[in-house]
Amino acid sequence: MSHFSRRHFLEQQAFGIGGLALAWLMQEDVARGAPAKPLLEPQTFDLKPRQPVKPPQARAMISLFMQGGPSHIDLCDPKPELNKRHLQTYTGDIKYDNAAEASAKLFGSPWKFTKYGQCGMDLSELLPHLGGVADDICLIRSMHTGVNNHGQSINALNTGRSTAGRPALGSWVTYALGSENQNLPAFVVLTDPGGLPVLGVENWQNGWLPSLYQGTVIRPVEPRILNLDPPPHLRGAAQERYLSYLQQINRDHLEQHPRENDLSARIQSYELAARMQLSAKEALDLTQESEAVHKLYGLDDPVTKDYGSRCLIARRLVERGVRFVQLHTGNQTWDHHGNIEKSLPAVCKRTDQPAAALVADLKQLGLLDTTLVHWGGEMGRLPVIQNEKSIGRDHNTYGFSSWLAGGGVRRGLIYGETDELGHKAVSNVVNHYDYHATLLHLLGLTSTQMSFTRPTGVGSLIDGQDARVVWDILEQPAPSA
Repeated sequence: MSHFSRRHFLEQQAFGIGGLALAWLMQEDVARGAPAKPLLEPQTFDLKPRQPVKPPQARAMISLFMQGGPSHIDLCDPKPELNKRHLQTYTGDIKYDNAAEASAKLFGSPWKFTKYGQCGMDLSELLPHLGGVADDICLIRSMHTGVNNHGQSINALNTGRSTAGRPALGSWVTYALGSENQNLPAFVVLTDPGGLPVLGVENWQNGWLPSLYQGTVIRPVEPRILNLDPPPHLRGAAQERYLSYLQQINRDHLEQHPRENDLSARIQSYELAARMQLSAKEALDLTQESEAVHKLYGLDDPVTKDYGSRCLIARRLVERGVRFVQLHTGNQTWDHHGNIEKSLPAVCKRTDQPAAALVADLKQLGLLDTTLVHWGGEMGRLPVIQNEKSIGRDHNTYGFSSWLAGGGVRRGLIYGETDELGHKAVSNVVNHYDYHATLLHLLGLTSTQMSFTRPTGVGSLIDGQDARVVWDILEQPAPSA
């Protein structure tokens, strides 16, 4: 029978070298997060517009998130050597996500590439409309997360780290900057009629930020917002009196619970819902747009109508002061483990014209200079065959492509490169945290100035990772040392 009691154990840990080491490591973690001073007054949170800490190039952002992993080597990163070695055995190091269906046979792209624009950007025949705006985009061919599953890589690109439970990018942006329109949500999510993306609502969660900063979903079908109209017997003055009375009760209740952030967020959400009855209906009314605009976005074609409508809604929202809009494709829409020769052209047909139209429309309205547009998924695809019976490509997070447009980003630029087969980023690698640091810079923010105190310490989008602003892709040069 041991005489080593629990009290003895705790005493040893508290005063021994192990306890001292643990305490030191914990303090180091806190120090890296720039520990906040004790709060002397209750914090208040709202969506009122706030000035960034430095002059911004972008005031709003639209993220076209292509969930599943678009095949960069078939769309925007041509590899002549891969085509030359088509069906030869690949002898290099490679990491498969699905080893059971893995193959070492190289698979050249079945699609032709053409140079577009004055910049001479090589793009696949599957993206002819993107080619029309090639001189307005910055194509990054060296994205990298290094976490080979969908969920973890989505987290990396959308929340800063591969781990779950952290605030989404849109939540951080609206927490830091608020909104320029108090009658519409600050962070809007436009989902796909085919279903939610992998991780579902976690893609627009607020994490440890107050719930006021979570994304507001607008449905992909009509009615896009449920219950927007009050019942007939409450319309007009009756509703105004009722809401005024309810607001006073809620505010009195909040004064008795000043530190209840969720309560405050719920009250503000209800009040926003009342203000949205007129503003949201107007913002979502696409009949106000001309026939030419409808045609530009592909609303006259059943194939492109859905995605085109959502891209047009995104433009109308940022035009009205919404800070962050994210469009999602459906669950695994771009995840072509098999049948890629039929599936990839189909999804490109749905999305290419509307995405290019968004860039062109923002430009003609004078909004592209202040609106940052992002297109990309959480990964790319491997250069080898997966599933020889129904040819596809497996996951690749070690080198893939995304593009940015507007908001202070250089136009007609190709940045970074993958190896000769498109497997790994080898030049000017852009990690997910570099991407975030660059976005924050364009919005006039820094990771150290945009942080939030939580029970376990101070958290931020980048959280002390060795991130760099990718100055080479920006219109403004890096500041002199």
